Order: sequence, then structure tokens, then C-alpha cells
Amino acid sequence: MASLELASISIRNYAFEIVNTEVKCRLLPLLTSAAKSIDGGPIDLQDVFRRFSFDNICKFSFGLDPGCLESSLPISVFAESFDLASKLSAERAMATLPLVWKIKRFLNMGTEKHLREAIEVVGLLADEVIMQKRKLGFSTNQDLLSRFMAGITDDRYLRDIVISFILAGRDTMASALTTFFWLLANHPKVVSRVREESDQVMASNQEFASYEQIREMHYLHAVVNESLRLYPPVQFDSKFAMEDDVLPDGTFVRKGTRVTYHPYAMGRMEGIWGTDCMEFRPERWLENGAFCPISPFKCPVFQAGIRVCLGKEMSLVEMKIVALAVVRKFDVKIAAPEAAPRFDPGLTAMLSGGLQAEIRERVIAE
Repeated sequence: MASLELASISIRNYAFEIVNTEVKCRLLPLLTSAAKSIDGGPIDLQDVFRRFSFDNICKFSFGLDPGCLESSLPISVFAESFDLASKLSAERAMATLPLVWKIKRFLNMGTEKHLREAIEVVGLLADEVIMQKRKLGFSTNQDLLSRFMAGITDDRYLRDIVISFILAGRDTMASALTTFFWLLANHPKVVSRVREESDQVMASNQEFASYEQIREMHYLHAVVNESLRLYPPVQFDSKFAMEDDVLPDGTFVRKGTRVTYHPYAMGRMEGIWGTDCMEFRPERWLENGAFCPISPFKCPVFQAGIRVCLGKEMSLVEMKIVALAVVRKFDVKIAAPEAAPRFDPGLTAMLSGGLQAEIRERVIAE
């Protein structure tokens, strides 16, 4: 059902409209305000992008606007609870001794108590949204929840589906945008080429690109893919064999075995990408100026095969919308560009300490 819905033109247009509205009405005004602030102090772009992506994914999934990116940068109980639940779940997954958190869960103490409370807050809000939609009618709404409600009557199942979409689309997008702008800040020539390409495709007085225009920007698409190659939002992932199986290289995998692959490491292997694998070089994705796609199994940022990410295309378009809006209007200067990114432990690659950046309105020479 999700695959069919996310492939439809109507949901694509709906998502495109949501992102453009959030960029126009919140992201750009916030960055403009930061650029004009008297003290001129840095702004945490990672926090900005987390708020931005949370607003978008909630509107897309629930039809609910938490307003996290309002100029006052409000604290959202829903977002805080979601963050805490995600963080503690990640700590579970990486625990050296899983027995410890299982005991805490049994006794309802410490981190497991906080996790249960956070999940309850998220669940209650989701249940409230579902109840209100049933009362007011959902047939005319375009969000993902309303579309699922047309064919599913189990409210708990509905809630879990939508929360899964928020989990999949919130921090991954924030992570991708954060490292993308860190790379751009360290490669001004790439920024110049993105601007030149957008000027060739868009009208001089045009603020936002259309979906068709974005598809024409091959270099921008290459830049986004190169960024994701070096800094995938999910640095490693695991699958469990449901039955005995054999990998393509002949390796036997017994039922129940955990198999882990590491996109972050794969993006830095000479055997896959050549001797310049550590370089940020968008041109590797181009052939005669046109974007040249590669096998998703070579760069499994969005997974591949039947498990490919359902939101892949929408995620790429969202990144490009934000990239164009910001680079065409602002110059972004990272506070410590020479420092390599350091990541907090977790399911999604988030920068430790955020990404402090100075925002300046771009001066265009006449």
C-alpha cells in the first residue's frame, strides 16, 4: 500500500508543496533573521534541519503541523518525546549487555522507565490525531494517515505505520542536510557550479524551482549523491535471515543470523570507488554532463532491491529543494571547517555538538 501511495503523482505533488511551504514560510525567514542579527553569532544548522524535517514529516504523515521551525524555535513535547524514544532505543540496539536494559524494563526503572513514558506521549498524540480524523472525516485529506485510513480500520496498526514513517524520514533527512552543507562550506567551487546550473535552468526572478526544473539539474543531483556516498545518514544496517540462505559470493547464512552491512565504510573503499574514494568529487556521477546512475548495491544508502527505501525519490527532491533555496540566497560559513565531522552514537548519524554556522545574505554582482 505504501509503495503504491508514494509512487502516485498526487502524493508527490503533496510532498513537494509541503516542503516548499516550509522552506518559504519558515526556513528562509529564520535564516534571513540569523543573517541580520546584531550579534551575528552562529546558528546550529543541525538543530534547524531537525526542526525543519520534523515539521515536514509530521505534516506529510499525520497532517499535523508541530511548528518546530517557527521563528521562536519552540519546544515541542511531541518532538522531545520522539527524540528521547529514538535515542534510548538506539542505546538498546548498541548495548554490550542487553540483559541490563531487559532487567530495567522488567523493573520499570532508569532509562527504560523514561523510554516507556516517551513512547506513551508519542502514542497518545498519534491516537488523538487518528480519533479527530475519524470524527471530522478524512476522505478529503491528502496526508499519508488519511490515505491509509481509507483501507485500514485497526487504529493501533495505523499509529505504528505512521510513527514508522516519521522515524524513517525525520533524523535521516536532518543528518543528510547537515553533512551536505558541511561539505558545501568546504568546497566553494561546488557551490558556484550549483548556482551557475540553477541560473541556467531557472528564470532570474524565480525564487523556487519546479519539480521538472529540479530534474534538469544534473550537477546538483550529482552533488547530493556524492554527499550521501561519503556521509550516509544510516551508517550501518542489519538484517536477520528468516531462513537458511546463501549470499551471492557463496557464503552460507544460517536462519536467524544477523548480517550487517556498512554504507559509510563502503563509500570509502578503493576497491569500489577508486583511489580518490576519500575525495568529495561530484563529477564521478556525471558522464558528458549528464547524471549517470550506478547500481544501488554499490552505494546502498537507500538500501536496494525489494527493500529499497520507499521515500528515496521524495528524500532526494527535498534535499535539492533546500539546497537550491539556501545556496541561491545565502553564503554559509562553518565555524570550524577544518574539523572533521564527529558523530554521536545512534541509529542515525548526527553530528556531536551540532553544526555551528554563520549565515550571510548573498551579494550578487550586477
